[in-house]
Amino acid sequence: MTVHRLSIRVYYEDTDFSGVVYHASYLRFMERGRTELIRSLGIEQRELFDGGTALGFAVRKMAIEFIRPAVMDDLLTVETRSVAARGATMDVEQRVLRGEEVLVTAQVLVACVGGGRARRIPDGLRRKLEGGTDDA
Repeated sequence: MTVHRLSIRVYYEDTDFSGVVYHASYLRFMERGRTELIRSLGIEQRELFDGGTALGFAVRKMAIEFIRPAVMDDLLTVETRSVAARGATMDVEQRVLRGEEVLVTAQVLVACVGGGRARRIPDGLRRKLEGGTDDA
């Protein structure tokens, strides 16, 4: 199982009028986490996008649990785990933490797409996602 951790500071722009992180900001944080997971495996998304088939990744389904709020100036860790990669999809588990405290959890189904339709995840990337590398 591949794991990646990304540190993110909460800025004013990430919060609502009360200084609490706005729920949609967590989606951006987790998107960055998924992108950096793939980058940590030596794959630049731009390479996939600019390639002959122009591949990208799209969230197909996401289940999120908001457990505790983050606030301005918090230093968060977005933890991203590749759980399975098969065919055109990969299952990802994500957590947003403040220190050891879990704030948000998400189960994400990501589809590999190209030319407006689902495409198989390239074999090299699938092997890396399943390879059990751990990038802290």
